[in-house]
Amino acid sequence: MDFSSINWLAVVACVVVSMVSGSLWYNPKTFFPAWWKVVGGGREQPGMENMGMTWALTVLASFVQAVFMSLLVTAMGSLSGGASLASGATAGFMLWLGFVAPTYLVNKLFAGHGLKIWAIEVGNHLVNFILFGAILGAWR
Repeated sequence: MDFSSINWLAVVACVVVSMVSGSLWYNPKTFFPAWWKVVGGGREQPGMENMGMTWALTVLASFVQAVFMSLLVTAMGSLSGGASLASGATAGFMLWLGFVAPTYLVNKLFAGHGLKIWAIEVGNHLVNFILFGAILGAWR
């Protein structure tokens, strides 16, 4: 792993993109009501008691994803003549398809949440992974 190949500004941009896309995806006018109806278990919508920790870990998770996506985009790009927007987006899609989507499918099915919740959750990750890959591939 060559951490010197990482464009740290692109990683920060990915984290910002993740926060923006997540806030749009899970907005009360988009997918949040359907998602919360199932995963909330009848509880009231989340309060502010642990939101600092929730946001800190969310940002950390996006940062870790972007760092390792950068390493993978660089490695995959070296196989095809260099990383680009297209090769980065493809790498993001392939990671999502091979690891994120199937893992979430198993988790959601065994949790009894069903395919609708799976589609909502993995849809947000699909957007993020493709955008991460595109940003990291293009911003060299």
